[in-house]
Amino acid sequence: MTASTASLPAGSNKPPPSHAPPRFRAITACKHILLLACLFTATGCAGLPDAAREMQIPTAQAVEFDNARGPVSTGKSSAIIKELKSESGATDILQKHLAIEQAINADSPLVLGNKLVLLQDGPATYQAMFAAMRKARDHINLETYIFEDDEIGRQFADLLLERQAAGVQVNLIYDSVGCLNTPQAFFERLKASGIQVLEFNPVNPLAGNKKEWLLNNRDHRKLLVVDGHTAFIGGINISASYSSSPSGKSSKTKATNEANTLGWRDTHLQIEGPVVTQFQKLFMDTWSKQKGAALAAKNYFPALNKQGDEIVRAIGSASSEPHSLIYLTLLSAIDHAEQHVHLTNAYFVPDPQLLKSLTDAAQRGVDVKLILPSNTDSWAVFHAGRSHYTRLLRAGVKIYERRGAVMHSKTASIDGVWSVIGSTNLDWRSFLHNDELNAVILGRDFSRQMETMFTQDLSQSNAIDLKSWKQRPMQLRLKEWAARLAEYWL
Repeated sequence: MTASTASLPAGSNKPPPSHAPPRFRAITACKHILLLACLFTATGCAGLPDAAREMQIPTAQAVEFDNARGPVSTGKSSAIIKELKSESGATDILQKHLAIEQAINADSPLVLGNKLVLLQDGPATYQAMFAAMRKARDHINLETYIFEDDEIGRQFADLLLERQAAGVQVNLIYDSVGCLNTPQAFFERLKASGIQVLEFNPVNPLAGNKKEWLLNNRDHRKLLVVDGHTAFIGGINISASYSSSPSGKSSKTKATNEANTLGWRDTHLQIEGPVVTQFQKLFMDTWSKQKGAALAAKNYFPALNKQGDEIVRAIGSASSEPHSLIYLTLLSAIDHAEQHVHLTNAYFVPDPQLLKSLTDAAQRGVDVKLILPSNTDSWAVFHAGRSHYTRLLRAGVKIYERRGAVMHSKTASIDGVWSVIGSTNLDWRSFLHNDELNAVILGRDFSRQMETMFTQDLSQSNAIDLKSWKQRPMQLRLKEWAARLAEYWL
């Protein structure tokens, strides 16, 4: 989510800046409305799965892979594992993480032969997206939480209209709450051109796509699929707030993004190869569940060939499912970590199982580091997360807060062989109430890129020291206590 930026270093009590863009203030207000609606209408609370019960991993679990032609043979799978072991230098760790991935996500294959490009921040991501869309010849499928009617949003809209006019079918899913302040005329213009537009769980109960009104269940995914062979996923919405660099200098000159507004630090991933089919299936599944109109006949699932050497698993979670595979996958990777757990996340409101996984890992000697925001768009989420710092620090977890930017990334790097990038925050909302989308990458080479990125963010972050943390003002402690009361709904 994006909204007004508030710098809140330890020991301060600074309110959100008065110059915050009206668009972002509206989204913050919407969050409060959503919270109140949930509290007044909820007849019960969904619960997170019992990770201990769900994650019983067989010790001799066979690892299977898919490639462009489907499942590979047992012999080929064994050869792949042997080669990966040789490259990684961490035989047991890699084997264990491969087996864990296989056991938890049996219905979502580990797919070979993919090419990945790590994209840091909005400008690089938008440039890559625009280049891919300009080359589209068959279709463009776009799913996003926020689609802003601003400089960046209009660039996207104009390009989508151009491709639609050229015979490329454009299909768009946008979240009703995320786009609450985007004028309907913006989307009507797209519809008038032939673009198929679907509003996810409309705020208006009379315009719902399902029998029940699901105000609290949101589509937080960020997915772009071009011609069925190139996909983009991650944490970046369609908004001019991401056109600012983390240095604080904005590429915009309008009053809605003044020079003293901090830039947004985020991460996205460009994917080419056979695994794109899995992301396409997830888009189609959402379209179907939301009762979208029949899609125009296009080649949505072209034959895909090997494009690189990366092993990728596409994992989608939805609030309608009995439990979140993204949640179970992350907890399992942390629980089986042997060397390090490096997490970067925008909204950190951990549940008891995640807290236990992190503290247990640190206490068994794993290097656990968290990079979290010092600047945020939600004071409640910010303080609810901080209310857990003391327990984490006492257990040996190292916590850092990113300065000079609004940290919005959702990434993890574990043991130098397991990485994840996606839309999922480390909070109850992402694991229970949102539809989310992640990519898990297994292998040493990509993990090195992730570690380089983590180190760069670490160099621009302030360490939270337990002794100093205990001396924070009482007013901050009160905010933490108050926010903690509502953390399930944040």
